[in-house]
Amino acid sequence: MGEISLRRRRDPVAGVDVFEVRLGDEFLMSSLFTVAEEELSRLGLAAHVGAGPLDVLVGGLGLGYTARAALEDPRVASLVVVEALPAVIDWHRHDLLPDTVGLAADTRVELRLGSFFAVVQDPARSWDAILLDIDHSPRHVLHPSHEAFYTEAGLAQVGATLRPGGVFALWSDDPPDEPFVALLRRVFADAQAHIVPFANVLTGGESANTVYLSTTSG
Repeated sequence: MGEISLRRRRDPVAGVDVFEVRLGDEFLMSSLFTVAEEELSRLGLAAHVGAGPLDVLVGGLGLGYTARAALEDPRVASLVVVEALPAVIDWHRHDLLPDTVGLAADTRVELRLGSFFAVVQDPARSWDAILLDIDHSPRHVLHPSHEAFYTEAGLAQVGATLRPGGVFALWSDDPPDEPFVALLRRVFADAQAHIVPFANVLTGGESANTVYLSTTSG
């Protein structure tokens, strides 16, 4: 997909060190804006009404904020984070990111190198929650090979790996996509789009991402 890079710079507006990830020339994520990545975990796990213990699958490690937020839920017994790029895993194993120091050493965590889209098709493993933050949105993917996942057949594979009452949560950089919500509702027992607003320190205004929540019956 291209060369991945982690950059640290001093932001003159925010007055803090900022960690940024780029894939080639494409901007992926920044430590300035982590609210929605954390809400992906918090909203997703809050939608699971079970008492636990919970087995959770995270697609995309990135700067680690989704994984860190998931570990705040005491019901989480295991957290498998699948990342396609070995450099990203190395960043965390060497604790290069101050906000997520110790993530790789947590005994509940497995940082797995591989394709999330392959792992989620494994019928031998089931999950209580699947949290996905890989593509910009269901319509703006990082690689054409990801497009099949966001179809009815691809999402049905996700539903098949979730246990009764399980949750599929998806981060998107775009506003809520009603046709995609309708697609989720054809596959899952229920689906909703949640707008997650956050302060944009660069513009002095407010920005927003979307978290889609889908649940299985039971």
